[in-house]
Amino acid sequence: MDFKAFKMDGLGNDFVIIDNRQKITDLSREQIIKICDRNFIGCDQLILIENDKTADARLKFFNSDGGESEACGNGTRCVADLISKENGNKTIILTTLSGNLKSEILGNNLVTTEIGNPKIKWNEIPLSDELDTKNLNIKINDLNNNEHSGGTAVNVGNPHVVFFVDDIENFDITKIGPQIENHKMFPEKCNVTIGKVINKNLIKVKVWERGAGLTKACGTAACATAFAGSLNNLTDKKTDIEFRNGKLSIFIDEKNSIHMKGPISDIKEISIKL
Repeated sequence: MDFKAFKMDGLGNDFVIIDNRQKITDLSREQIIKICDRNFIGCDQLILIENDKTADARLKFFNSDGGESEACGNGTRCVADLISKENGNKTIILTTLSGNLKSEILGNNLVTTEIGNPKIKWNEIPLSDELDTKNLNIKINDLNNNEHSGGTAVNVGNPHVVFFVDDIENFDITKIGPQIENHKMFPEKCNVTIGKVINKNLIKVKVWERGAGLTKACGTAACATAFAGSLNNLTDKKTDIEFRNGKLSIFIDEKNSIHMKGPISDIKEISIKL
């Protein structure tokens, strides 16, 4: 099988995008895992673009472990830009498993996407037990083996848990991430963020993505972190979330809907031979 695809990224959070609107490329889980493998093509998520009568297109997201994901913020922003270049529209509606997402193309490789209203009820995350989602009291240890207790759970199309700590460099996300992701508390697993509040408008983060592992950036994690910060009175409604390669700007509007703005890369066409 030989086909064309696109490679794009948002702050290093990278994607292989396959356009399935004219010709269907049917991929097995094993083929998705192979495409995502850094020894082959390599990406955090694989995205399929499909036809949809109610929107500009329908998106399907697959993590690098081959499992399907409901939402991907940076991926949505990338595809919105790709489709805007195709149809000339500056407002793009894309439908996903977590609903219709509206993106605005701002120019200069900047795209904003409205992710929508977060869910914070225990059964909406979902959790296995009825717990206080604002503080799950999950214990994590820093590099000096000091115990830290906390964790705010937020669903922004997919489940997240956010820990606010004094120094993110003092926590090994590659160890903590998989432990929390696979914790029995999360029946659908979860994304894990460790964040440090710098001030009311800036949080520095490290993210472990469900089914993908350590990523350079994660759009939905940025949204979940900003909302968790606001919920805990740590940040304002406008907050920058800083990753290794740059920042995403998050704004929570008066209807509690979350908007995410940030840079996307140029579009690179690639050939895949399976």
